Amino acid sequence: MIHVPVTVLSHAAGLPLPAYQTEGSSGMDLLAAVQEPMLVAQGKIVLVPTGLRLAIPSGYEAQVRPRSGLALRHGIAVLNSPGTIDADYRGELQIILANLGQEGFTIERGMRIAQLVLARVERLQWQPVEDLGQTSRGAGGFGHTGSSHTPSPSTS
Repeated sequence: MIHVPVTVLSHAAGLPLPAYQTEGSSGMDLLAAVQEPMLVAQGKIVLVPTGLRLAIPSGYEAQVRPRSGLALRHGIAVLNSPGTIDADYRGELQIILANLGQEGFTIERGMRIAQLVLARVERLQWQPVEDLGQTSRGAGGFGHTGSSHTPSPSTS
């Protein structure tokens, strides 16, 4: 278990801290710390405060992910999913939500709006090389592995 220091800002006073909803949950539900209901019109994007500031340990990131029920039933998406909260960020955790649904959606105080997952992060160091070696995929791009035909070699 990783301990993450958290500060609750005044506009989140009285709201519970994020929590796992079941024993097997990967993410903790984040709550909206809005003072009054916030309407998210169809096709609009909003920034929803959580009233939390976190101190993510070095070597980790917190990922903000959508809630499947909000996505399925209302078309509410975390726009930059998964959003990353870096270990050195100390500002308020705010969630970028988009309404991709067919009608407006109202966010109420304390509503579960997204999930937070803690993930280990490895740092990389580039190693320039002349040749990366061959794979069966090669340079095949988007949709390449779902293709049922083999592309013809190009002739120039």
